[in-house]
Amino acid sequence: MKHTSHWKQSLGVLLILAILGLWELSATLGWTSQLTLPAVSSVVATLGQLLASGELMSELFSSLWRMFVGYAISIVLGVSIGLLMGSFRAIYHLLEPITEVLRPIPSPAYVPIAILFLGIDDGMKIFIIAFSAFFPILLNTYSGVRSVDPVQLQTAQTFGVSGFKLLRQIVLPAASPYIFTGMRVSLAVALIVMVIAEMVAASNGIGYFILAAERGFKIREMFAGVITLAIVGYLMNRIFIALENKLMAWHIGANQQQRN
Repeated sequence: MKHTSHWKQSLGVLLILAILGLWELSATLGWTSQLTLPAVSSVVATLGQLLASGELMSELFSSLWRMFVGYAISIVLGVSIGLLMGSFRAIYHLLEPITEVLRPIPSPAYVPIAILFLGIDDGMKIFIIAFSAFFPILLNTYSGVRSVDPVQLQTAQTFGVSGFKLLRQIVLPAASPYIFTGMRVSLAVALIVMVIAEMVAASNGIGYFILAAERGFKIREMFAGVITLAIVGYLMNRIFIALENKLMAWHIGANQQQRN
C-alpha cells in the first residue's frame, strides 16, 4: 500500500517535469520564439545568476516582510472579531452587513483607494494585504465558534467554566480546525495581493521586479521572478501544513479514532 501511495504522489511531480521538458523542447526546436518563451535551461541559469548576485533575494525579502506583517495583522483581527461575532449575537448583527458588503469586492479594487489615503509606501501595501487576508480568517473563525457543540458548552458552564476560561479551554480548541483553514486560505491571498500591490505602486519587491523585467523586455529575468514566486508559494504552503499537523495533532488523532 505504501508503494502505491508513493507512486500516486509522484505522478504530480512527473507531470511538472513533463511540462518543463515540453517547454524546453519547444524553445530548443524553435516551435516558440525565445524572445517571448526562452528555454527553461536559460531561465534557470538566469535565476542562478540573480540568486548569486543577491538581487533577487533582496527583492524577495522586501516582499515577504510586507506580506508577513500584513498577514499577522489579519490573523489577530480576524480571529478576535470572529470570536466576538460567534459568541455575541449583537456583535454579529452589527458587523455582518458591512462584512458582506466589503467581502465580495475584489481586493485589487481597494489599491487605488489605499494609495489616496496611505500613499505608495509600505503602509499601503501592508494595509491591502491585511485587509484582503482578513475576511477568510474572520468567516472561518465565526463558523468554528458557531459549530461548537452546545452540550459541551453547557457541561463546561455547569462545572463553573465561564468567561475567558471557557473561551480558552472549550471554544478555541473546538474552533481551531476552522481557524487554521481560514489562515491557510489567507496565506495564499496575502501572497497574491502582495504581488499585485507591488506591481501597481512600488519601487522594490518581487512584484515590482517582475513587472520591471517585462517592461525592459528582460524575459528570462521575468520568468525567473515568476518561478521564484511559485517556489516560495509552494514552500510556504508545505511549511504551514507541517505546522498545522503538529499543532493540531490532537484533532487529527481524534478524527482517526472516530473513523476506526
